[in-house]
Amino acid sequence: MKVMVRYKVKAGRGDENEQLIKAVFAELAEKKTPGIRYHTYRLPDGVSFVHLATVEVEPNPLFALESFKRFTAAIGERCDEPPVTLQLSEVGAHDGLR
Repeated sequence: MKVMVRYKVKAGRGDENEQLIKAVFAELAEKKTPGIRYHTYRLPDGVSFVHLATVEVEPNPLFALESFKRFTAAIGERCDEPPVTLQLSEVGAHDGLR
């Protein structure tokens, strides 16, 4: 499953949101979580974020992480534009960086 989530946090909450996201990545690395490829991007406006995930196992390993639970617990109150989740269908890919 490939998904994209996009949203916009309230002015002044971008750094807080970024720190919560970094905690998720730290926990993923610490636990060496298999079965997921996960990327998050902060857009130049400083308040818009895009998450891209490829999940190859069930259940989604993110849902078991304490850091992800903290991140999602108050997402609604941090957002100006709530998260929109889209399932993606891959058309093609090239990874010339490896």
